[in-house]
Amino acid sequence: MREPFVIGNVSIKAGTQEAIELSIPALYTHNPMSCPVYVIHGKKPGPILFLSGAIHGDEINGVEIIRRVLNRKSLKQVRGTIVAVPVVNILGFISQTRYLPDRRDLNRSFPGSEKGSLAARMAHLFLTEIVSKCSHGIDLHTAAIHRDNFPQIRAELDNPEIDRMARAFNAPVIVNTPVAEGTLRDAASKLKIPVIVYEAGEALRFSEVAIRAGVNGVVSVMRELEMIPKIKARRKDIEPFVARSSYWVRAAKSGILRAAKSLGEKVEHNEVLGIISDPFGSSEETVVANGEGIIIGRTNIPLVNEGEALFHIAKFKDAESVQEIVEVFQDEMDPATDEKPSTEPAIV
Repeated sequence: MREPFVIGNVSIKAGTQEAIELSIPALYTHNPMSCPVYVIHGKKPGPILFLSGAIHGDEINGVEIIRRVLNRKSLKQVRGTIVAVPVVNILGFISQTRYLPDRRDLNRSFPGSEKGSLAARMAHLFLTEIVSKCSHGIDLHTAAIHRDNFPQIRAELDNPEIDRMARAFNAPVIVNTPVAEGTLRDAASKLKIPVIVYEAGEALRFSEVAIRAGVNGVVSVMRELEMIPKIKARRKDIEPFVARSSYWVRAAKSGILRAAKSLGEKVEHNEVLGIISDPFGSSEETVVANGEGIIIGRTNIPLVNEGEALFHIAKFKDAESVQEIVEVFQDEMDPATDEKPSTEPAIV
């Protein structure tokens, strides 16, 4: 029998599941606060995988992804341990904001400090009580407010285990990005814990496609890590494409953007992405792509200032093939194409 898994003062026996309330700093109104953690501690040994959502408090797709994953029947046979934290930044989540009340970014505050700022203390708590006790991790994100991301994995592929997890997730696009200082990925990397980041959708909005792709991806990684049984008959996996690089197209002037391209579309060099004009249309500026690629991120708000990021374009060796995979992915994730009713009603 495996040893119990311990978080805070709670000991979870092998073969059991438990919801835990991890204490965090109280509100200034003296109300106690806690971060909900759900642990499934399997009878048989295996990887210890953490799932984290809402490190940025307004990025809510990850919360729904984790809820759906935890409802999967296959988790009853889990090898190893799943540590699910649907809302890491509980204070930002309550106020529907990206940041903590001290206006700091939790995902730039790792590894944190027990006696530092509020952000530093919460980062330290999450790292010591959750991340450091795990062998692998998946961090779930969306784009910032008024922006949208096409489903993608961000990972440092020089690490073979991270590369394996990234490809197993089966997102159509992988962006090979170095870790940024102060991020969860950075702190986990220094602890030799492989972590991938899933980016999809928009802040404060549910996206059924982003959620479905996230659930499928998390479960696929679990199968790859042999935490849950692999199924005999399954659809052919999407072969993800790794972006060589990416760039943002920015507004050359302030005005009102009429976007002409959507997420997942292939664009050519100098292709028109949209037009920026003044309210009367008397002065117009054409927005064009600086090179061939696939749109993996874009602004959703048409009111733009000069220099503002409008379209995020990823570059690939074979953009034509990527577009084909993107179209297959979009068709598979579209609730309208379901052959039989889903166990989870589609969010609209």
